[in-house]
Amino acid sequence: MTVIDTPLAPSAPARGLVLWRRFRRNRAALLGLVLFAIVVAMALLADLVAPGDPMRLAGRPLTAPFTEAATPLGTDQLGRDILSGIVHGARISLMIGVVATLISIALGVVIGALAGYFGGWVDGALMRVTEAFQTIPSFVLLLTLVAIFGSSIGNIVVAIGIVSWTAPARMVRAEFMSLRRREFVDAARNLGVGDLSIIFREILPNALPPVIVFASVVMATSILMESALAFLSLGDPNYASWGNMIGQGRSVLRTAWYCAVFPGLAILFTVLSFSLMGEGLNDALNPRQKR
Repeated sequence: MTVIDTPLAPSAPARGLVLWRRFRRNRAALLGLVLFAIVVAMALLADLVAPGDPMRLAGRPLTAPFTEAATPLGTDQLGRDILSGIVHGARISLMIGVVATLISIALGVVIGALAGYFGGWVDGALMRVTEAFQTIPSFVLLLTLVAIFGSSIGNIVVAIGIVSWTAPARMVRAEFMSLRRREFVDAARNLGVGDLSIIFREILPNALPPVIVFASVVMATSILMESALAFLSLGDPNYASWGNMIGQGRSVLRTAWYCAVFPGLAILFTVLSFSLMGEGLNDALNPRQKR
């Protein structure tokens, strides 16, 4: 009797190693990972790099960069240390990006999963709601929500999450519609597994890879949205976010360019890191990629 060796499914550590090998082939993705690590390091080491309250007065107003050791990147028009604002602002910007992304992905996954799995009138009703949100430009809807509920940092984060869920919802719906007729779903249904268990335990893990990649786009967009709100003086003035620094620095842009340029560069490199890592994750999770 001939014995045929059946290849075993790769374990989780082995799969993680394969994904890392694919990811590191992309040099742009590695650059994004390095930039992201720098931003995270700034957030974690903010109290060591620039101890104290970043909103406090640290010197003479509009001190030029690289002229005083105490304020190496200069001060703004109120005398606040720009370096302190950037490193402490990394915490606020990352918090906004992460929490808003979690809210939008959670909403999108639930709505898209229910619409794609059940179909019929459930799909029709949920997609009409999705289309209603998509008819209004995201930033206009964001401005409306902030104007109604206030511009506290918590309201801004929730509002960004609310206006960003439609794209993940459509993505999850498409994945569920392609997976709900697969053999493993029919097998689970024949075994008496409930619909919610099939949705969240059987189908959802197979539908998540493109959503994980898209999460990097949502994080970058969330940071840009908060910065745009702050530029329009609709941010929370009680926090030293990069957007607030740019919004306050625009009034002295011609005479003190560094007040807006340095936090603008921080936003640029952070958004670039998310974009490059998203591209690398997309390549790594592509089943056509070689190991």
